Amino acid sequence: MTARLRSRSLRTRLLVFITAVLVCVCAVMALTTVFAQRAYLMGNLDNQVSDAAERGVGGAALHPELTRDLTFLGESGHPAGMLAARLDAEGDIINAAVVSQDAPPRSLDTAQANALKDIAQDGSTHTRQVPGLGTYRVTALNAGGVRVLAGLPMDDVLDTISGLVEVEIAVAAVGLTAAGCVCAVVIRRQLRPLGRVAATAVEVSHAPLGRGQVTVLTRVPEQDTDPGSEAGQVGAALNRMIDHVEASLAERQRSEEQVRRSEERMRRFLADASHELRTPLASIAGYAELMNRGTDRIEPGLAWRRVNAESARMRSLVEDLLLLARLDEGRPLQSAEVDMAALVAEAVWDARAAGAGHVWRLELDLDDGPALVLGDEARLHQVVANLMANARVHTPAGTTVIATVESTRTTCVVRVRDDGPGIPAALLPTVFERFTRADTSRTRAGVLEGGSGLGLAIASAITAAHGGRIDVQSTPGRTEFTLELPVTGLPATGTTTAARTAPV
Repeated sequence: MTARLRSRSLRTRLLVFITAVLVCVCAVMALTTVFAQRAYLMGNLDNQVSDAAERGVGGAALHPELTRDLTFLGESGHPAGMLAARLDAEGDIINAAVVSQDAPPRSLDTAQANALKDIAQDGSTHTRQVPGLGTYRVTALNAGGVRVLAGLPMDDVLDTISGLVEVEIAVAAVGLTAAGCVCAVVIRRQLRPLGRVAATAVEVSHAPLGRGQVTVLTRVPEQDTDPGSEAGQVGAALNRMIDHVEASLAERQRSEEQVRRSEERMRRFLADASHELRTPLASIAGYAELMNRGTDRIEPGLAWRRVNAESARMRSLVEDLLLLARLDEGRPLQSAEVDMAALVAEAVWDARAAGAGHVWRLELDLDDGPALVLGDEARLHQVVANLMANARVHTPAGTTVIATVESTRTTCVVRVRDDGPGIPAALLPTVFERFTRADTSRTRAGVLEGGSGLGLAIASAITAAHGGRIDVQSTPGRTEFTLELPVTGLPATGTTTAARTAPV
């Protein structure tokens, strides 16, 4: 029975348990009422029997010599059905009669008299079944040799108890039926939130979570997440679990997307690197073949100059690839205090020497102190030099390039701005990726001008290794690269340089 009940729904089990409790409570209350009422009625009946016996003793004591006298039954006030008897010294019945309605007392027959034998004459009450008369409550008294037995019928008491039992059964049946219906409705209403939580869990279980796609999973309604109720606690816990599942799916999708993009970048990187290396190797092999066929086909000096140029280009490309590989591996860089104002000034002088056809200007805004950062001076110089070279190579002669150094309490900002034709909008999102090249608006220069597409990628990697960031904004007539690095937070070691703008 218990095992079958456990297999039922929670609604059914609650209804069964509540009904069982109500049945037990009703049964206990009914039995208590019946026993209490019976004790009360029996007590009243026993008092009436004792009074009747005492009156009989009093009436018989008027004529003690008449041992068979029952004339006291003819007195008024005796209820119909009352019986009385005279006893001898041994307790045997000498004479017995019963009071009749509107008739003289009627003597008991032998069978009826025998039902009243062996009753102690101590005033205690007893229950006897008298044939033809019913159930009686009787008692016997002995007063000065006068022995009298008296009894009253229990029919009224038994009928009252039976009626009470029937009424209680009817009331209990109606009450239990009504209570069961009310409990069923209440339980159904109270378990609706739990049903909605279960429905949400089923819907989430049918979601295609194994595909790795992040989908918006169904949530338990807010009304069913009240922590004050058990169903609300379950709903809130389910929502938290769904949040964790979505976060895990999103993280897995991001990881898979990062792996896919990394693989794509690696394949593109290998293809581009192979192409960049194959071009100078093919040139070197071609010039070598021409020289092997004889000097009449090509001048030896020109061939060697071209071979040296392609070798230098290939060496520069390999060095850039090695630097990117070391940065990708997270190898530590040298760390020392670097004055970015001096470093940018040197880079501007170098750029002016390499690009005399451009106008180069340096602006310093160091009101908050010197632009001191902690890092690798050679690599930071390479970053600034790459930005200068990018502006020099991809802008026409006469372009003005302005390098600005700003220092705040937390960051050092280096800006390289030019008024050239700008970077195409389609190229901006990938400008810091490896082997990214401009279109015809920013044509490649010679073989030694850094046209492999690695300059800005190296600048971005070095900046990230120093805990900074690099960004670019470009429109026709204005292109600005912004380099932000954290300052060292050390006190100034020299005189603060005032803000100034000067050509270099």
